[in-house]
Amino acid sequence: MDLKPGDSGFDTIKQKLTADQLFTFLKSSPEGLTSEEAAKRLEEYGTNTLAEGKKKPLILKFLSQFTHLMAIMLWVAGVGAFIAQMPQLGIAVWSINVINGVFSFWQEFQAEKATEALKKILPAYVRVLRDSEQKRILATDIVPGDIVFLEEGESISADSRLLNSAEMRVNQSTLTGESRPVNRSADPVSGEGLTESETPNLVFAGTFVASGSGKAIVYATGMNTAFGRIARLTQEVGDDLSPLQKEMQSVTKIVTIIAVSVGVSFFVLAKLFTNISWIDGMIFALGMVVAFVPEGLEPTVTLALAMATQRMAKRHALMKKLSAVETLGCTTVICTDKTGTLTQNEMTVQKLWVPSLNLSKLEGREISFSGVGYEPVGAVTENDQPIDIRSDQSATQVLLTQAKCNTSRLNPPSTDAEGKPTRWSIIGDPTEAALIVAAQKAGFSKAEIDGQVMAEQPFDSRRKRMSIVHLTRTGDGFVRTVYSKGGIRETLDICNSILIDGQVLPLTQEQIAQIMAINDRYATRGLRVLAASQRTLNAEEQDYSIEALEIGQTFLGMVAMMDPPRPDVAKAVATCHQAGIRIIMITGDYGLTAESIARKIGIVSSDKVRVVTGVELESMSDEDLKQVVMGEVIFARVAPEHKLRVVTALQDLGQVVAVTGDGVNDAPALKKANIGVAMGIAGSDVAKEAASMILTDDNFGSIVNAIEEGRAVYENIKRFT
Repeated sequence: MDLKPGDSGFDTIKQKLTADQLFTFLKSSPEGLTSEEAAKRLEEYGTNTLAEGKKKPLILKFLSQFTHLMAIMLWVAGVGAFIAQMPQLGIAVWSINVINGVFSFWQEFQAEKATEALKKILPAYVRVLRDSEQKRILATDIVPGDIVFLEEGESISADSRLLNSAEMRVNQSTLTGESRPVNRSADPVSGEGLTESETPNLVFAGTFVASGSGKAIVYATGMNTAFGRIARLTQEVGDDLSPLQKEMQSVTKIVTIIAVSVGVSFFVLAKLFTNISWIDGMIFALGMVVAFVPEGLEPTVTLALAMATQRMAKRHALMKKLSAVETLGCTTVICTDKTGTLTQNEMTVQKLWVPSLNLSKLEGREISFSGVGYEPVGAVTENDQPIDIRSDQSATQVLLTQAKCNTSRLNPPSTDAEGKPTRWSIIGDPTEAALIVAAQKAGFSKAEIDGQVMAEQPFDSRRKRMSIVHLTRTGDGFVRTVYSKGGIRETLDICNSILIDGQVLPLTQEQIAQIMAINDRYATRGLRVLAASQRTLNAEEQDYSIEALEIGQTFLGMVAMMDPPRPDVAKAVATCHQAGIRIIMITGDYGLTAESIARKIGIVSSDKVRVVTGVELESMSDEDLKQVVMGEVIFARVAPEHKLRVVTALQDLGQVVAVTGDGVNDAPALKKANIGVAMGIAGSDVAKEAASMILTDDNFGSIVNAIEEGRAVYENIKRFT
């Protein structure tokens, strides 16, 4: 009973406890904490923030520009020049060192300032139960034992265990890389065979509620959260020298050895074959040593890198360190996340299928939707020809059913606090929002989609369906219609008829088998499929229970959707391949979905692609992993530490690795990589902090532009050297 957050015993059993046991272990109550107790815990546990890694003081960053090996050689050369009675040369060499150091420091200082500006600084608030009253407090003031209220569209500010939930689904893409919202319930579970993120009664800081609502008790804040552990893992990864820095060190050592050797040799020769004095011989030797020092090398390299940094900034690539420019030019492998990096992290309807007969055989018609994301702009075509869905009864029924059986909202662009325009956004489940977008692309207005809701049976993981009863005015009065959507098998289970070419016909087992085959075909392409069905209620039916509504319905058709690739990704991938750069996808999403996206954008093409899951990766030895990464491979369902192992294996094989990502789960690998590339718009603060380059437009194609600049700089430096 004395266990508390952070104790291994509590961490092991938190998902198994009942609500009463949770209150006991966390020393809280159903009325929440008192203000006094909350203040004590805030002092004990600290604020609910991620501690920043220990940063090098500004003065040490400044001095480091004058104390690396090449700079030391120039300082010594300057001293040698003065001793050799060449004060003008000594002053020149020292001036070069000073100017170069100040310039390099200023460039990196400005880049870090730009990085800080990218971080979100608006305070977040959360609703908690304190002193038996619901209060709105800063998220930074949450403490373990607080009871928090979670609503659709809200961010989750601390790791918590659910006390109750109402059809709650949570988007954990920033933590796991998986784009689909996951179901959450308050029921105690054993947790055996599940990772922490897969445990259904736990929710985590940094994720958000896609749909439903709930109440939870906080068990971890700040650095003790899942995000905090990843941040700590990121901070423990040390910085490494870039390939250019390593080569510059090597060149400096060689030049120093040659210069000193030549100086000593000439001093010995002078003494052996001339009558020169010891002092004159020493001065002569020092002059020879100074003459061999390439004082123009360092400013040339710095200037080349600085100019490239400016050019890259104009092409949406912000470099935090000058040396990162050259590292890009040496990159041989890019390890990339999928969700939010290669894809939009916005579900989009791509296909609509409606039943149709061809010589008495159910074949169906397929309608395509263009456009990506939540902006309701795109063409609607069938067989590559534009069509008007509003004049097509079958397609209209499918689209309106999917859009009406919906709890999401679509928000048009507006302006943010700084007056900048925003993009189309949603409140609710991305999957449901995609259905509204598709309906608006087809020309249906918000008024036609919205209606008077009489009853709702939300989606749950058992039924895998949801149903809504709408009241619609007609010429004869009012009609109540049940609109349902869900998984294909689950929807077919509640249907006894099917709408084919405008006619309602009995649903046969043969037709069910044909529909399931079409569903499987979409699934192999990495598409998520939702079916639509409906039923009109008669005047006597007043029972709105699940059993009464979800029975005797008519199957209408289905829509297939996916999180689409970013528009320019395929071209960028092709350019990388032409440049001899391999791309390896490492994602927390499902293997089938990952492989489908990888094939679509050209990352993989052969039939021998291996999809390795996180579970398989854990059982692999380091040598086995090195063998795997040498072939065409996709890593799916992986954790942050798995990404770290993959990057390490590639580096052990002599590869120069770039890692891209936007979520907290990407941060350790971003830090470990030779160059980490974070997304500036959608990227988390932890990811930006860990990366050495930030894409200000979140476009994978900008990496290719940066690599082109990096290679050009690298070649120029090599030629000069």
